[in-house]
Amino acid sequence: MSVNLSGRSLLKLLDYSTEEIEYLLGLARELKALKRAGTPHRYLSGKNVVLLFQKDSTRTRCAFEVGAMDLGMGVTYLGPSGSQMGKKESIEDTARVLGRMYDGIEFRGYLQSDVEELAAKSGVPVWNGLTDDWHPTQMLADIMTVQESFDYDIKGRTLVFMGDAENNVARSLMVVCAKLGVNFIACGPRACWPASDVVDACMPIAAANGCEITLTEDPFEAVRGADVVYTDVWVSMGEPDEVWEKRIQLLTPYRVTEELMELTAPDSIFLHCLPSFHDTNTTIGADIAARFGVTEMEVEDAVFEGPRSRVMDEAENRMHTIKAVMYATLK
Repeated sequence: MSVNLSGRSLLKLLDYSTEEIEYLLGLARELKALKRAGTPHRYLSGKNVVLLFQKDSTRTRCAFEVGAMDLGMGVTYLGPSGSQMGKKESIEDTARVLGRMYDGIEFRGYLQSDVEELAAKSGVPVWNGLTDDWHPTQMLADIMTVQESFDYDIKGRTLVFMGDAENNVARSLMVVCAKLGVNFIACGPRACWPASDVVDACMPIAAANGCEITLTEDPFEAVRGADVVYTDVWVSMGEPDEVWEKRIQLLTPYRVTEELMELTAPDSIFLHCLPSFHDTNTTIGADIAARFGVTEMEVEDAVFEGPRSRVMDEAENRMHTIKAVMYATLK
C-alpha cells in the first residue's frame, strides 16, 4: 500500500505507523543524496511556512529554515518574543491567523496541548519541533543515523538511553524503537524512568515488531553488548538553575564513559541530540565546573569526541529528515 502523508501533521510518532515512519526515512535518504550531489529540489516553490518558537534552538531552527529554502519555500521565523501567542492572543486565534497566511506551521515550545491545538485549528500541517512531552523530528534524525551506521539493518539491534529517561527525548526514542523493531533500554534512577502510560502504550507495539522494552538502574548491565548508547543533558531548557545540584548527584552514575562504552558491541555508536555538556567550553559548563567541580556531565569528552561518536552526523540528519516531513505533508 502506498503511503500518502499529504495534509498530515506530525505531533508525535505514536500517531504514525511503522510504514509511514519508514517512508519518511526513505524520503530523507533521497533528499540527502540530492543535497550532497548539489541537485536542486525546489519541489515546493511558492509555498510558505512559519516557525513558531517559544524555546530557542540551533539545530531545529536551522534544519527547518535550510530545508524549507532547499524546497523553494519562503520562511518566517517568530522567536520567543516574536508573536502574541498565549499572551495577548489565544492559541486558537493564532492558529487561525497563521493558517490563513502559511501552508505549514512548525511549533517548538512547552505544552503538547498547544501544538495539538495549532493542528486542530489552523487547517494546515503542523510539525512538532519539541514540546515537554515529545520530540518527533529529533527521533527521525536519530534513527536515520542508526540506519546509516549499520547499513540499514537495525531490526533486532539494541539502543540504550542513559540518564533522565522520563524526558521528551527518551519517551520519543522508546516509541520509534518500538515501531521499528529496535530493542530499547531506559537506564537511569527509578525516579527518572518513563511514565507508565508511555511504557504501556509502547509495550504492545514492541511485541508486534519483535523487540523488547527494558527499564533498569544498572548502567553496566544496560550497555553490555548494546549497539547504540544515547544520552541527553541532565537539565532541560526552561528548568530552574537550582535543579542542577540535585540532578548532578542523581545522574552522575549514569554518565556515558569510556569504561561503559568498552562493554558495548564492537561496532557500537554514541548519539546525543545536543547541546552537550562534555567540557567547560560553554558559559553553563564553566559555571557548573566552578560551582560543583564537575567538568563533564552526561558524557565524557573522550566519548563525545571519540571514534564511536556519530553526533555530528545526527545533527546534520535533522535537516534531511525535517525536509522529508515538510515535503511529504505539503506536496
